[in-house]
Amino acid sequence: MNGLIGKKLGMTSIFNEDGKRVACTVIQAGPCVVSQVKTVSNDGYDAVQLAYGDKKEKHSNAAQIGHFEKANTSAKSEVVEFRDFPTDLLIGSILDVTIFEVGDFVDVIGTSKGKGFQGVVKRHGFAGVGEASHGQHNRLRAPGSIGACSFPGRVFKGMRMAGRTGGDRVKSTNLTILKIDAERNLLVIKGSVPGHNGATVIIEK
Repeated sequence: MNGLIGKKLGMTSIFNEDGKRVACTVIQAGPCVVSQVKTVSNDGYDAVQLAYGDKKEKHSNAAQIGHFEKANTSAKSEVVEFRDFPTDLLIGSILDVTIFEVGDFVDVIGTSKGKGFQGVVKRHGFAGVGEASHGQHNRLRAPGSIGACSFPGRVFKGMRMAGRTGGDRVKSTNLTILKIDAERNLLVIKGSVPGHNGATVIIEK
């Protein structure tokens, strides 16, 4: 997959050719710097490393500063490898949204919003015990039985129960690019993508 690193700006909506309102997400994709080109002879595989987002030099160690100096650029906050880029790219090259076209299908990877500790209704979509009748008290959002008795005498791993929700790496696949603003490096993508506004995302083509 080739692609770019970007930042989710937020959601909006546009009207398509049929006059229907379509929810979409605006992503500032790039510009990204080619910070390293890996080859089979040197590294065992072909890949292109892209860097995005300026970072203060005082927050970078000497190894990071030296790595980005080879690409003739300042320290960056995000570094991602892409496997399907042509390896004839030069270190220090700048890539932007022009690698995409309107109508392309892309995958967007991000970290979902953290929800903290949540019960089974919010976390897994349980329905609870139903109506509050027949003496039921305060059981509408309860998980119910977890099925363990004297045999097996334990709870199986993976049992859907309450716990920490969100904050996971999530990939949204086959999203359509509706608009491209090359001047401001903006992609307008149909639907939602994981993460909060301002979160770093990876757009794969």
